[in-house]
Amino acid sequence: MQTSSTATALSDPVRGALWMTASCVFFAVLTGIIRYLSELFDPLEIVFFRNLFGLAVMLPWLLSEGLGTLRTRRLGLHALRAAIGLTAMICWFVAISRVNLSDAVALSFTTPLFATAVAVFMLGEVVRARRWSAVLVGFAGAMIILRPGFHEIAPAAFLVLLSAAMMAIGMSLIKILSRTDSTGAIVFYMVLFLTPASLLPALFVWRTPTPEEFVWLIALGGVATLGHLCLTRAFAAAEATQVVPFDFFRLPLIALIGYFAFGEALDAWTGLGAAIIIGSSVYIAHREAVHHRPVAVPAARPESVGVPVRPRPAARQAAD
Repeated sequence: MQTSSTATALSDPVRGALWMTASCVFFAVLTGIIRYLSELFDPLEIVFFRNLFGLAVMLPWLLSEGLGTLRTRRLGLHALRAAIGLTAMICWFVAISRVNLSDAVALSFTTPLFATAVAVFMLGEVVRARRWSAVLVGFAGAMIILRPGFHEIAPAAFLVLLSAAMMAIGMSLIKILSRTDSTGAIVFYMVLFLTPASLLPALFVWRTPTPEEFVWLIALGGVATLGHLCLTRAFAAAEATQVVPFDFFRLPLIALIGYFAFGEALDAWTGLGAAIIIGSSVYIAHREAVHHRPVAVPAARPESVGVPVRPRPAARQAAD
């Protein structure tokens, strides 16, 4: 039996799960690096280096594709997305430096919940009772983690929620931009705007890195790039509902990093709240797939672009 035939025998869901699991490992390591660097630098400076190396990674792509690929009529919308992205990034980096890593990651899983609400106002999507119920349950899970009135809440914990909300808005803007602009252009404009924008606040807290620290900053950009590459391949290999649940593997990985590297423990309340948020997020992803997937029609493949598909029956539409 050929080894190659064994590799190709893997089903799309299995390949997608493996890529998503790999992305979880890289993003967990990335979070640990950010926490470590936050002990050496102000988060604002770390944000700048994250964007600087993100831009460096995109430059070879631009050289191969040419400037023509950046043609757009929505430069203002790209700038708005960058401003929202910068807000989300700053909130997240500051929160990681001040909040228990497990708590921060668990609360960040509220992004799909915010995305559901944002889609109603920005994209005009119809969200019915089942998904709204899942959103409310998910936010109840967030409150279990925060436990207002039962213990002191770190103000930075709310920065995680603000970051999740900003990321949800950014996701909706990506959907709007993708109607006219290429994926590469959307990503390039993001880092193009973010790099100088993040430099300005970084200058007020600037400390020139030592050669050893510079290696960590380069690793920050490299690990982030590998994580996004694996994430992209995961969604290319299988449907979102088949790979999204594996994203929650980040929580136990982060818990291990927090425990062994920074002496942090995952308490039972965080575990319970995270389980509720994860469950509601998976359900929302499932309902999203049911809402958009035609009945008895296989998932679209690259070679089937342009092939008409049969619309869903009204009963399936109303089920959402």
